[in-house]
Formats: sequence, C-alpha cells, structure tokens
Amino acid sequence: MDRPFGNFFATRSVVAARNGMAATSHALATQTAVALLRAGGSAVDAAIGANAVLGLVEPTGCGAGGDLFAIVWDESARELVGLNASGRSPQSLTLDMLRDMGLEQIPPHGPLSVSVPGAVDGWFALHERFGELPIADVLAPAIEYARDGVPVAEIIAGYWANDADSFKGYPGFADLFMPGGRAPSAGEVFANPALADTYSAVAEGGRDAFYTGQIAKRVGEFIQSNGGYLSYDDFASHRSSWVDPVATNYRGYDVWEIPPNNQGITVLQMLNLLESYDIAALSPHDPDYLHLFIEAKKLAFEDRARFYTDPEHADVPVEQLISKAYADQRRALLDPDKASLELPYGEPEILNVGDTVYMTTADAAGNMVSLIQSNFRGMGSGLAVPDLGFGLQDRGELFSLDPAHPNAYAPGKRPFHTIIPAFVTRDGEPLMSFGVMGADMQPQGHVHVLVNIIDFGMNIQEAGDAARFRHEGSSTPTGLRMHDGGTVLMESQFGADVVADLERRGHRVERARDGFGGYQAILRDSAARTYFGASESRKDGQAAGY
Repeated sequence: MDRPFGNFFATRSVVAARNGMAATSHALATQTAVALLRAGGSAVDAAIGANAVLGLVEPTGCGAGGDLFAIVWDESARELVGLNASGRSPQSLTLDMLRDMGLEQIPPHGPLSVSVPGAVDGWFALHERFGELPIADVLAPAIEYARDGVPVAEIIAGYWANDADSFKGYPGFADLFMPGGRAPSAGEVFANPALADTYSAVAEGGRDAFYTGQIAKRVGEFIQSNGGYLSYDDFASHRSSWVDPVATNYRGYDVWEIPPNNQGITVLQMLNLLESYDIAALSPHDPDYLHLFIEAKKLAFEDRARFYTDPEHADVPVEQLISKAYADQRRALLDPDKASLELPYGEPEILNVGDTVYMTTADAAGNMVSLIQSNFRGMGSGLAVPDLGFGLQDRGELFSLDPAHPNAYAPGKRPFHTIIPAFVTRDGEPLMSFGVMGADMQPQGHVHVLVNIIDFGMNIQEAGDAARFRHEGSSTPTGLRMHDGGTVLMESQFGADVVADLERRGHRVERARDGFGGYQAILRDSAARTYFGASESRKDGQAAGY
C-alpha cells in the first residue's frame, strides 16, 4: 500500500509534498486548505476552511445546513479520534404524530425531513481541540469568495441543474439557488452575499451565533412557517459527540470507521466477509471477484437495515457485528456461483440477550483529517433560507416509522446516516485518510478502494480512477426489505462478457454513467516524511500540497 506509483490506468499522477497536503472535490477548496496550511494552520484549520468554501461552490452536496463526521489522527497523542457532528430530530414531533399523518415513511424532501444541522458545531468542536489559527482567519477565504462570487464548476453545474428542476417549487430554493430564474451554467459566476454574512456572524460570534443567536431563530421561524417542527430550542440543545473510531484488520491493515448512527461499520463487515477469499489471485474485472463483492455487500446491508441506529436510543452490537466470528457465520449464506434474492437478518449473540463532499488534509506536524459533510440527496430537503444563504438537509427521511424498529423515529434522535470518513493505520502508524461520496455507494466505494490497493496493488490515484460497480436494492434502515436480489449497476469499462457471467449467476445488471461517488485520499510515508494525494476524475476536485 505504501507504493505511490503503479501501472494501472490513472487520469493523473499522484501528488507528492512534504509539508502539507489537501484533497477535496473542488480546486478552490483545495487551494484554500493549502493556503491555510502555509499560514501555519493545522490540518483541522485547513479542513474547516475548505469545507466552508465547498458550502459556497458545491451547494449540491454540502453546506451549513448539513451534517458532518470526521476522523482525526492526532500526532501529539499518537491516536485516532472521531467526531459525530450529526443533528437530531425535532423535540416537538413524535412518531405517533407522523403515523397519524398517514405516512408510511418520512418524505424525502420538505419540512418533515429536516433535522438540526450539525456541521457548524462540528467545525467549532474540531477547532477548539485542534485549531491553530483564529476561526475568523479560517473562514476568511470562504467569506471573500461568497461576496465576490466564483465560477461554477462543470460537474457541479450539471448537478445544480438537476436539483433546480426538482426543487424549484420548494420555499426559498429558487430565490437563493436560481438567480435570474435558472440554475447557473458552468463557468457562470455565482455569488452568495447572504452566506458571507452568515459565515461572518459565525466568525465573530462563534458557534453560539449559529445555535443560540439570530440564525437559529430565523431557521426555526422559517421551518415552522412552512409546516415543519424544527425549532430554536432544537438548535440551542444541539452538541456534537466525540466518539472512538472502530476497526477491523484486513490483511495486516487496520481500517477505521465511525460507529453508528452512520453506516461506517458496513465497510468493516464487508472486508471481514471478503478476507477469507484469495482476491489477489483474481483481477478487478473478474466475475468471480465481482460476485463475491456484491454478495458480501448484500449480507452487510441486511445488518445495516436491522441494527444501525442512534446508540443513545438503542443497543447497537457493534463489536459483534464487526467480529471475524460473526463474518464466518454469515459467510455460510454466500453462494460463490449464485446471486441471492433475499437474505435473513443476522442475529449477533448480544441480541439474543436483549450527496455529499469528502475532503482530507494533512499538516507538517503529522496531523491528518478525514472529513465528510453533506446535505443528503444533493441539495437536501429543498428548503432554503435565502437571507441566510444556505439550504437545509433532509436526513430525517432515513428514520423508520415502524415503532418496533431500532431506527424508529423519536424526538431528539439522530437518524441513520450514510456519510462515512475512513482511515487506515498499519502497526499503529497512520497510513491513509480517504473517503468516497455517494449515499449507499460510500461503503461499497470504500471497499473498492481498499481492495484495489491492498489486493490488486494499485496506487491511491489508480484505486480511485478504476472502474466501479455498485449494488442497489438491499434492505434499508427505513424498513424496506430486499426480495428480488436488487440491481448491479456497472460503468462502461466492464466488458459484455463480464455482464453475461454475472447475469448467468442470477444478477440483474444495468449500465450506468454516474452515481459511483467521488474519492479523495492522502497517503503518508512516515519514513520519508512525505504525503501523497489523490483526487479522482468523477468530480471537479484536486489534490495539492506544498
């Protein structure tokens, strides 16, 4: 894994630098991070500054109205720490009220899907512990860009147009995100002075300016005037949570994820299932490998659907789910030559008793940040507060309305979350921070990248540029069950013979052009004191260092 150069296809070479590195999904965000590193900022300062810029330039995936998770390698303490900066549901809305509305699930858009935005509190939690520069300096580039405007990047313009078509009728959306009555085109300058004002208020007044000041009052008024329940009190009571990342060892590498309420441990479960097979003897396009991957994903997602929820509201058997013994038990359901159409839920022993942006940064001191931030479903709920400059997420959609389900809606509860940052260590040394965007694609993307590097010998750029496939149609944490085996979607690089082989095994296969996520990574060579960065071609991103 420590080999930065390879012979597989890549869209660009790996970036190398010694003093600092950043990889994000937008060039201006990456350049902001590098500038902050040069100014003496920490990896956390760089990540916050880049995230704030992304909230302006990539509102199709993130913003101050969304949530955040992060894993930080703290070089001074020689340890990994995790941050869960996801928000909670409204205190004044109950499960009975939702069921009395005749709902079988929370709508994907609109006011009922909005939970407290946790990202800004996440910035301040990270900054208080790991920041070096004043927060005003960290947010200054984003404020300047928001006032002056920036050209819209090509891929983001396409997403923006699609979201505008879907959300133009929602309160505030067109006023904020459709200047002149339409989505901005690629290369067209988009300014957001209201967001500049919001960032300035936060830079001056801290996290309380967002959660106990006029911003919280304005959002609460806006939501309730449009039929929602989120209130000022929900903002005022919000706090992020420091958590311990959890890991499994895959062929000598410790892979770390954030535990539920997000889906990170799905990655660990998939790796445990795959580890018993000689993947390296196959190839990235071998149908035997693809079939094993798809079936491992189906098995892990059954557990995701059954057990993953807010651990403050239910017992989540994390250690049992990510154990090698449990993987051995579940692997017995994997037929190496036949696609499963439906699968039983697992029963770990304890239970018998009772659109998104990813970025990574690294600094000269050796600290590294793996950070992911999202509105969910592109531009989120569709609701935007024009005078504040940001839209609001729709994470509440991912609750179940089945009162017997662990992920059932409850007041003040965090919903199931799809966004997951990742980290890899080896023999206790930091090795790689990475992530892949894209809802249910994220854990699949993590495993793609890890297998590409560890089993197939790709470098970190090749591992992200390699052809991807994804399975969709698994059971979900909202209560839906898989009964037809779902669908495998494949990029065009996979040949017709591969498709035919998978279909022979019973998979339904379709071609697709997008929906395969976006990836960034930083690899650390501790001996050479060098960082290597990668940003794949499916996004407008860039890796850069100094």
